[in-house]
Amino acid sequence: MVCTIVKDAMFLAMRSEPAKDCPEDRKVVQDLCDTLKAHGGTCVGMAANMIGVRKCIIAVTMGFFNVPMINPVIVAREGPYETQEGCLSLSGVRPAKRYEKITVEYLNADFQPRRETFTGHIAQIIQHEYDHTRGIVI
Repeated sequence: MVCTIVKDAMFLAMRSEPAKDCPEDRKVVQDLCDTLKAHGGTCVGMAANMIGVRKCIIAVTMGFFNVPMINPVIVAREGPYETQEGCLSLSGVRPAKRYEKITVEYLNADFQPRRETFTGHIAQIIQHEYDHTRGIVI
């Protein structure tokens, strides 16, 4: 289901709760991916709080696929840099500190554990959405 994008900065600033392997959270994963797909022309990543659900679930566009990451944790960072980012939930662009290379531990859509390293633009998107789950609004 395609959901409405939350623009309430107070709601977005609240920390998300861990997701569980249950029907409700699996639905959030699907709704998040559906909503990201619907906004594909203007958005490359999304966090569950952007669709009104305070769960640690993000989805990131990687090539032709929208990849969900459940309960992501960035466990390593290398190569800090400063950049400017926009957000579908907020107007304008804002400064952000990001890392060129990150390693992330997360659960995939089947709630199986994964550990992967990402670089460049994909790493930047993941960091932006990860911040959303922690209540950090750029």
